[in-house]
Amino acid sequence: MASAEAAGHKEGLKLFVTGGARAQKAVGIWLFGSAAWVFSMVVLGGITRLTRSGLSMTDWKFTGSLPPLSDEEWLQEFEKYQQSPEYKRVNKGMKIEDFKFIYWMEYAHRMWGRGLGIMFALPYSYFLHKGFITLRLGLRLSALFALGAGQGFIGWWMVKSGLEEPPSEYSQPRVSPYRLAAHLTSAFAIYSGLVWTALSVVMPEPPAESLTWVRGAVKVRRLALPVGLLVGLTAISGAFVAGNDAGHAFNTFPKMGDVWIPDDIFEMKPLIRNFFENTSTVQLDHRILATATLVSVCALWWSTRKLDIHPAVRSVIGSTLGMAALQVTLGVSTLLSYVPVSLGSAHQAGALTLMTFMLLLNHTVRKPSLSLLKSLPQVVKAN
Repeated sequence: MASAEAAGHKEGLKLFVTGGARAQKAVGIWLFGSAAWVFSMVVLGGITRLTRSGLSMTDWKFTGSLPPLSDEEWLQEFEKYQQSPEYKRVNKGMKIEDFKFIYWMEYAHRMWGRGLGIMFALPYSYFLHKGFITLRLGLRLSALFALGAGQGFIGWWMVKSGLEEPPSEYSQPRVSPYRLAAHLTSAFAIYSGLVWTALSVVMPEPPAESLTWVRGAVKVRRLALPVGLLVGLTAISGAFVAGNDAGHAFNTFPKMGDVWIPDDIFEMKPLIRNFFENTSTVQLDHRILATATLVSVCALWWSTRKLDIHPAVRSVIGSTLGMAALQVTLGVSTLLSYVPVSLGSAHQAGALTLMTFMLLLNHTVRKPSLSLLKSLPQVVKAN
């Protein structure tokens, strides 16, 4: 009887992948691999920014091009860079050997992104040809692929802003914080879409072995969704910290210098500009949001500690709490150390890792299908 119910439930469930368990596993591995590639892209992009390598290439082609292969070609690229505001104001007198380092960093970041496009498109074409991908999954993956292709244009749009003359002779050339935030937010959106889709492929139903655990998951879900949105908002605020080089100001904690709140947080007009362009306000916002995120994750853990929930859900909540504490520690350490490349990139990777845990938690407590609910006992049966 139980096996008949399970078979009926499996038949009634709308799977993302056809072709059986092997096809489901293959597509899942491919999607998780693609997500891991995006993760590495975000980390590499952070290192590129922290080493000030992003403005070393002064032109862009969608399909990419070969790197300089001769001394003459290296000199040509270096001469292009010497015309840029960054060279004239920040790196004047730079040796060509130093230029090669920042050029290779930016070149690697761009080509790694193009490599992702190939790594995504070829298996996608194969799985489509084999008929493993349903229409619903195909539409979702096509949208993610389009976002990935657009990410290249957003990246160049961002870099282009850093190649323009700064508004003041005292300003350092840097990319627009709005464009940097758009580039990073887009990367987070692509990553989140891939992770959520991969989880949906390999785990079509949430872990739910009894109606009691389902009711517990509902209570967790009410808390997990807003906390997940707060984690995303905090990550976006971090992009504005990076875009304004705000991590190099107020390298003290918990106070900002000698005060809790700087005097100049509302000095820009109109008022809204302060939240995106004012170094003091941007850093204060990020501190407040990061603290609120940690407190919210702690509250989520505390509120669910006595609930009757699936052990997998409890494990993810505990891991999320640990990751949130580690991420705040990384953030404070990065600030106090004047943003070294190692800690800065680790902090950016930490943001994406915390987002991963929130995605996993929200996916694990989502609502089961009606057919699964009908087949569940009130409580877990003892073995």
